[in-house]
Amino acid sequence: MSNPPLEIDPETGWKLCPLCRRPIPPAKESKHHLIPKLKGGKHGPVAIVHEICHGKIHSVFTEAELAKNFATIELMLEHEEIQKFVKWVKKRPPEYKSSNRGNHRRK
Repeated sequence: MSNPPLEIDPETGWKLCPLCRRPIPPAKESKHHLIPKLKGGKHGPVAIVHEICHGKIHSVFTEAELAKNFATIELMLEHEEIQKFVKWVKKRPPEYKSSNRGNHRRK
């Protein structure tokens, strides 16, 4: 498995988030290990995503779920809660940051 291809927004020159498809301001970039480091993915592929998208991924899935069933962006996008989030966040500006941290599921 390799890193998802980096796409660049032609208007801003910023990387595109593979989850929400919005440009990522450099200060809002976050590296998501597709296989969590705790599950053997320390040197595995990473996706550059928005901080808010990264937070949502970890609030929806446990480390075990990510490693076993959701180790690609495409698989995550099939999940109903992620689909709802993407639909919602696409209406926000790229710089948007939620002030609500929410509960992170950990198992």
